[in-house]
Amino acid sequence: MALLEVEDLEVSLKSGRDLLKVVDGISFTIEQGETLGIVGESGCGKSLTALATMGLLGGTPIRVTGGRILFEGQDLSLLTPNQRRMIMGNQMAMIFQEPMTSLNPVYRVGDQIIEALQQHETLSQKQARDRAIELLALVRIPDPKNRINSFPHQLSGGMRQRVMIAMALACDPKLLIADEPTTALDVTVQSQILDLIVDLQKQTGMAVILISHDLGVIAETCNKVAVMYRGKVIEAADADDLFAHLRHPYTRGLLDSIPVADKEVEHLNAIKGRVPTLEEAIEGCTFNPRCPNVQQKCLSSYPSVAAFERGHEVRCHFPLEGNE
Repeated sequence: MALLEVEDLEVSLKSGRDLLKVVDGISFTIEQGETLGIVGESGCGKSLTALATMGLLGGTPIRVTGGRILFEGQDLSLLTPNQRRMIMGNQMAMIFQEPMTSLNPVYRVGDQIIEALQQHETLSQKQARDRAIELLALVRIPDPKNRINSFPHQLSGGMRQRVMIAMALACDPKLLIADEPTTALDVTVQSQILDLIVDLQKQTGMAVILISHDLGVIAETCNKVAVMYRGKVIEAADADDLFAHLRHPYTRGLLDSIPVADKEVEHLNAIKGRVPTLEEAIEGCTFNPRCPNVQQKCLSSYPSVAAFERGHEVRCHFPLEGNE
């Protein structure tokens, strides 16, 4: 049994009388100890998939309108809010994109970690504080006994992100969802944060879902990859197979847009156009306005899933040969 199974998940935004599908029938599984990378441009539904999995869409006009989310075989949609709250933060935890807006600016970082601990575990104030110091040391924050008294604005972006990781790991979760945890960081700190997540995963055995727009980041850290475009998974495979045998033109475009350090280029490669908005009606494949390989069939029908060797799946009428 997989740790997490997402089956035909649909997430919709209520707009007037209409329901606009933001996430449209995606499925994936993750086993204990695995790292799944979800990649795609902004607006493809990656973060909403994570928020739906964590049950954090309450109070918004966005709702789960189809499919199931199973955690250790348990359908999360059947739980009461209190039952689900006991799982979230305890067995499933999430690191958000921007720590400065996720941390409360008027509370010390130590108090915020302590609150997370006492929410799920029976600890005295001293025990919780000692555990918080241990967690800050675990995520390699120097001088944790003093840093525990810092306010978020007194820490650098990298240190704030480490605090968010410490808070997420407070209750030894089985699954960690990291939603673009390095977006606001420079490349040196980004590498440190990714290395930290990988090291902590090895120590704890937790599963990780890493959400990113950067295929380079995904290639460094993940066992499996799901590429999303406008709410659907359009390519999915083991990481080694996906990067050795790219099948979808969109995945090819994402990879080609990564600069190569040892090559001088006058213009960076880019995928033309942008991700269509939900209100834009597109006949056929939703990638066809941007696809360099578009043909007549792409303009009239949406492609079904084509399966290749080693479980490699792609939604494309004319998939690449695997090394184009």
